Amino acid sequence: MGLTGQLGSGKTTAANFFKRMGVMVINADHIGREVVEGSRPLLKKLVRAFGHDILDKKGRLKRKRLAMVAFASRENHARLNALVHPYLLKKLRKQLAQAEKKQKIVVVDAALLMDWRLDREMDYVLVIHASLQKRLERLIRRGITRRDALARLKRQLPYRIFQKRADRVIFNNGSIAELEKKLNKLLAGILPQTD
Repeated sequence: MGLTGQLGSGKTTAANFFKRMGVMVINADHIGREVVEGSRPLLKKLVRAFGHDILDKKGRLKRKRLAMVAFASRENHARLNALVHPYLLKKLRKQLAQAEKKQKIVVVDAALLMDWRLDREMDYVLVIHASLQKRLERLIRRGITRRDALARLKRQLPYRIFQKRADRVIFNNGSIAELEKKLNKLLAGILPQTD
């Protein structure tokens, strides 16, 4: 199952719920972090593309700084994606192939699931969605400025694309408990089909 949605929608909360329910979750952000931190050649490419100020004094990536630079323009965002995504997708597909051999349900948690057209490789696509106001509130609570949050949201696919390519959309404008109730109902409907 592909799990996706725009920033601040509650996708991570949904992924954490699935983990607590014993479902295997493959997180694309975690893989991206592992790939960047574990690949010196990729880190060098990022420095060439975005400058030395994306590194701290010990030569480690400053993720927030890279995000600020990458989301500042469409060109920078495209450059970041072109550098990181081939490494990330290779590792993600490898993990997915291994997990499918052992698990009844595997959730691929990826904000860019549809950008990568990975939704076409999923049996089921779940989109978590929330109003723009809710998404902004959540991003600001995470320490992202309103301006930076709007810039990041502007770089994402529009909701109509998520809606069109989803098997199911769950609206998440309420509490975590309300979201989990909806997810539990969804999971109950999926689990019997896997036996």
